[in-house]
Amino acid sequence: MRRDQFLKSLGALGAAGLLPPAALAQANLKMLIPANPGGGWDSTGRALGKSLQAAGVAGAVSYDNKGGAAGAIGLAQFVAGSKGDGNALMVMGAVMLGGIITNKPPVQLSQATPIARLLSEYNVFVLPANSPFKTMKDVVEQLKKDPASVKWGGGSRGSTEHIAAAMLARAVGADPAKINYVAFRGGGEATAAILGGNVTVGGSGYSEFAEYIAAGKMKAIAVTSGTRLKGIDVPTLKEQGIDVEIGNWRGVFGAPGISAAQRKALTDMVVKATQHASWAEAVARNNWTPALLTGPAFDKFVDDEFAALRAIMVKAGML
Repeated sequence: MRRDQFLKSLGALGAAGLLPPAALAQANLKMLIPANPGGGWDSTGRALGKSLQAAGVAGAVSYDNKGGAAGAIGLAQFVAGSKGDGNALMVMGAVMLGGIITNKPPVQLSQATPIARLLSEYNVFVLPANSPFKTMKDVVEQLKKDPASVKWGGGSRGSTEHIAAAMLARAVGADPAKINYVAFRGGGEATAAILGGNVTVGGSGYSEFAEYIAAGKMKAIAVTSGTRLKGIDVPTLKEQGIDVEIGNWRGVFGAPGISAAQRKALTDMVVKATQHASWAEAVARNNWTPALLTGPAFDKFVDDEFAALRAIMVKAGML
């Protein structure tokens, strides 16, 4: 047998979960990240890839960033180009669900294969360092006077920070339909806009802004959690009299049309990766909350999240 044929056969056996752990280390995984570099999906995908290798269940992991439309562009590429590929993974999460609800793309998440929820993370709202505003109260007062004058910067339309901004507007008596939300294709673009003072308020997962907050280049004014985040001295929206709480979560899906054996093999690999010290370090470093969920429970969770997010968006005046 030629070497290329041998490697192809080995990869097929690994994807089907029919190789011993030592042989599984030869598998080369492909990670589709449906966002530009520098954001939450990017950091999650690369941390998972590193942990898959550290845990010895993947020999190599390649990454492909394809941002836009709340992940729908990357999802379309993943669905079209990876059918039946047991070595393919795609990062996804609440942002993708919100984007699908908002934008109604022709491709659907149900065309891919659920593997695992990995983590949850709350958002933080920040001001540029040179902002004339100092607190969320200042922002709210201006929002009430003229909703369009407050420019919110964050991820794609339908992202959790977009939903949070609409919920906040509604909670303080402003018209959610009039908020001025600027969507960026990736965390790097959003960060640059905030640092440059091109938006009034920025929103994203805390880990994405942590270094800039610590350096005094951004001022954190609120988190979207129910209680203060551990080790972070930033008040919640609820503490400030704004009845809004919303979390974010991220996970991974496999390719369309993979077999039950291939799905199990990928799931087992992801679970082993999240049990490794490398993953624990990434979780602690990024202030993520571990939230592993697999199998039918994850399938149901995704369905329930679609319904819950749709209800929230309707209530917030986004739909």
